[in-house]
Amino acid sequence: MSTTQPPSQNPQEIFQAFTKESSRFFTSFMANQGQEMFKEFAQAWEAWYKQSLQNPQQWLELMTRYQTNQYQLWMNMLNAKKDEPPKPVVSPPPGDRRFAAKEWQDNPVFDYIKQSYLLAANFLNEAAKVTPMEEANKKKLVFYTKYFIDAISPSNFALTNPEVMRLAMETKGQNLLDGFKNLLADLEKGRISMTDESAFQLGKNLAITPGAVVFENELIQLLQYKPTTEKVLDRPLIIVPPCINKFYILDLSPENSYIKYAVDQGNTVFVISWINPDQGYRDYTWDDYLEKGVFTAFDVVKQITGSPKINAASWCIGGTILSTALAVLHHRQDDSIASATYFTTMLDFSEPGDLGVFIDDVQIARRESQLKYAGLLSGKDLALTFSMLRANDLIWSYVVSNYLKGQTPPPFDILYWNSDPTNLPANMYSYYIRNMYLDNKLIQPGTLTMCGVPVDLRNIKTPSYFLSTIEDHIAPWKTTFNSTELFSGPIQFVLGASGHIAGVINPPAKKKRNYWIGGELGKGPDQWLQTAKSQSGSWWPHWSAWLKQQGGTEVQAPATLGNTTYSVIEPAPGRYVKKRN
Repeated sequence: MSTTQPPSQNPQEIFQAFTKESSRFFTSFMANQGQEMFKEFAQAWEAWYKQSLQNPQQWLELMTRYQTNQYQLWMNMLNAKKDEPPKPVVSPPPGDRRFAAKEWQDNPVFDYIKQSYLLAANFLNEAAKVTPMEEANKKKLVFYTKYFIDAISPSNFALTNPEVMRLAMETKGQNLLDGFKNLLADLEKGRISMTDESAFQLGKNLAITPGAVVFENELIQLLQYKPTTEKVLDRPLIIVPPCINKFYILDLSPENSYIKYAVDQGNTVFVISWINPDQGYRDYTWDDYLEKGVFTAFDVVKQITGSPKINAASWCIGGTILSTALAVLHHRQDDSIASATYFTTMLDFSEPGDLGVFIDDVQIARRESQLKYAGLLSGKDLALTFSMLRANDLIWSYVVSNYLKGQTPPPFDILYWNSDPTNLPANMYSYYIRNMYLDNKLIQPGTLTMCGVPVDLRNIKTPSYFLSTIEDHIAPWKTTFNSTELFSGPIQFVLGASGHIAGVINPPAKKKRNYWIGGELGKGPDQWLQTAKSQSGSWWPHWSAWLKQQGGTEVQAPATLGNTTYSVIEPAPGRYVKKRN
């Protein structure tokens, strides 16, 4: 625990203490992920510098335009008339909330600071984008340039943020004192708070769909949920969630719960709850996650329900695991999976989007060297990587609100889940990142061997439902669309609005967003979208109707959970999901 005490309310002491603890926080950050980022950033800009020497004319044109704009900004401020704000030289891009407060426009000093920063940001971003260099290096240059430009925004520092300065005067420094306390609390947690975590408790107001753990081994707990309808489909539904996140993203508050919705549609629903591994799991492999995880869960579900056929749904890496499981089952001549659903799942990793900047031989080897001693990939490190993809929204906005304004984040169930990551065994991580992200071997028939058999996704004939989201920054939809051309069975592709999380968690009752269906398959994602039809609201009812079309009949809902072989172990959501890092 930290022994640092909050300073008195003397503004000078508050600033000094805040600066000291902020430095400690970000030094800790740099010692982990940040140090690696800085190396990549420095290497990218070294490559840019060498290219600029070969093409000085382009550099001079950019610099001349930047200096001209800065001169115009300065002259506008000097020549501004009283009560008549000068016409801006540059404005924030649409959707940029950092400079939304009126002080950034009304106060000429802060207006100048804002515009001067934006001009410098535009100059550096444009310089990165137009530099001729190899594509992979260019993506790194563009990504890290934007990341560090965002980090040094004047909105992120107390003395150059007019909102913070106004609050400091109005509260006599209380906002900074409160921010200091928030900073100390986050130092103890080792991460930035995105929501009021005290507002949530698993099993109390999150993950409360009634059910029970009916099976467990060292890798999974299997949960079964109580039916809410008199009749259920005789083919149960098992959900394979990501093993790098916790399953309750699908069972948030009742009004946002996909699991509750699936139960209410007359399905007997099971879900895998993966263990949050510690160092003792360092040698667990992809095959372990198939054999001890998915295949074991499939067998238990069939024994409990007595159904020879089951439906499966999955999300993200859970879908990657499910697809490889189906390929292995095909080789074993097991056709017990009647249908498969994939939410925002990549099987073809040829274009992983912004995540690609973290993936190359050097970076992976460096990470593996660290994992050799740690034994696992920390969920906190993984969460930070995902946050970096949207740094202004998921990092810097909270630095400003939590530490500078002294605010407590409001309760938000999705962000609570986002702050509750899961570790990944070192062996599992290396296999996944190398064979799929780096070498894209999963789409190469017979290249990977799993559970002793060669994997070929083209042998999968299972009817499949693919849900992608148009603003997904983790699994880009055009990349996930490629999966529709890998399987041999019937395909239903649906494109939801919004991103990786909000596009999936879109309950019908809220009547939000839209989705696209019915596009032409086989001719690429652009042709599909051009020929698709937009539907208002949630895609959940569309999926439910599709699932019922896959066959099966209605039977009486089970009166109890489990059976004589697999009895109830404990109430849902179980112990495994409650283990936090």
